[in-house]
Amino acid sequence: MTNGSAPVTSLAPPASGAGSAPLRTPGSDAPYRQTNGRSVTQRSFGKPQPQEPTFRPVYQGQAWPAQQPAYRPAYTPPPPLDWHQQQARAYTPAPAPKANRVVVIAAVVALVIGVIAGAGAAATVVALDHNSTPVADQPNVPVGTGANPKIRSGSVSAVAATLLPSVVQLKVEGADNSDATGSGFVIDNAGHILTNNHVVAGAAKGGSIQVLTEKGKTSTARLVGRSPAYDLAVVQVVGLDAPSVQFGRSDLAVVGQDVVAIGSPLGLAGTVTSGIISAKNRPVTTGESADQTSYINALQTDAAINPGNSGGPLVDMNARVIGVNSAIATVRGAEEGQSGNIGLGFAIPIDQARRTAQQLIANGVASYPVIGASVDMQFEGGARVSAVNAGSPAARAGMRVGDVITSINNQTVDSAEALIVAIRTHQPGESVRLTFERSGKPREATVTLAQQIG
Repeated sequence: MTNGSAPVTSLAPPASGAGSAPLRTPGSDAPYRQTNGRSVTQRSFGKPQPQEPTFRPVYQGQAWPAQQPAYRPAYTPPPPLDWHQQQARAYTPAPAPKANRVVVIAAVVALVIGVIAGAGAAATVVALDHNSTPVADQPNVPVGTGANPKIRSGSVSAVAATLLPSVVQLKVEGADNSDATGSGFVIDNAGHILTNNHVVAGAAKGGSIQVLTEKGKTSTARLVGRSPAYDLAVVQVVGLDAPSVQFGRSDLAVVGQDVVAIGSPLGLAGTVTSGIISAKNRPVTTGESADQTSYINALQTDAAINPGNSGGPLVDMNARVIGVNSAIATVRGAEEGQSGNIGLGFAIPIDQARRTAQQLIANGVASYPVIGASVDMQFEGGARVSAVNAGSPAARAGMRVGDVITSINNQTVDSAEALIVAIRTHQPGESVRLTFERSGKPREATVTLAQQIG
């Protein structure tokens, strides 16, 4: 529509063929090209371009990542779920080849039997060849016959409640200003107290013995008698307000049975410990001098006992006394004053202690059996006779110097101490059967035991 005016060209259609020519490139494509002329927007399906060897795997087995565009951040895929297990397997050494392992014991711990109440190394002595005035026949003094302790078997607390009133603490001051602390227990209604000889030996030639009861009452005791050979002693407090104990039978004790030890270790009165019988018939030698040496056929226990427990009772779970705690084993080389319980304690069997206590109360002295011969304390593999007294039981049995005793009543003898201890389990007047070797040939002899005071 013109109406006489100029045409509106902006709305006019393009001329024919106007769109057939290609459009002109608007500008340079250099920003979209790499130096080698390939477009970064194109994905290569041909041979990958070589890459610099700068990749380090984070975990074992990680795949080599594809090349990333320069304008995108590097992407690290997560490790597999079992990465930690892979690491553990990678650093776990291969198991060593199986081989027989032999354990060699390179050292032996030496034990020295020590007296509990004091320090000092154990001493040994030949004491089989002396004659002394005979002691009267075994007196029948009623000791160890206290009230029947009817308690529930197996209760340590019940055993302690029953026995503690009968156990006392002893404080000894010698005339030579020596002192000792130990334990004891009441054995009859007359105030007699059984303890160890090494506890009261300091007061044998003067001094004082103080007795402290569970109730806290202190009394002065008199020394009735003592036996260094058995390391036993009896003291007495007239009018003592404490019940007496009841004795059991040590010959019926069995290895593994429960026991309780009561005493005053390190001055701590009324201490109770428990354990078991670890062994029986254990030869133990104690003493600090030749005239104070004791040979004990001991009950071994692991109930904790320490210096000051000496003379206290070892009791079964029926509250019956079966032993007198007397010694402990200490490691060789332990400094004085530093020895203590290592689980090896020794008690005098009450069967022997009862006989000795009866003699001490009746006569003030006690006897022990001998064969009238000396033995070599250094010889091993038996007890070798080093001297035979004329007219002694050994001489009458035809024994000679050089004979090696190997058993007594079928009980093996492997040392001089073992022979002495075995003989002292008997009584004077009893007969024992000795097996010995002479010039390599076995022989036997029956010997009637003589007696000696001590």
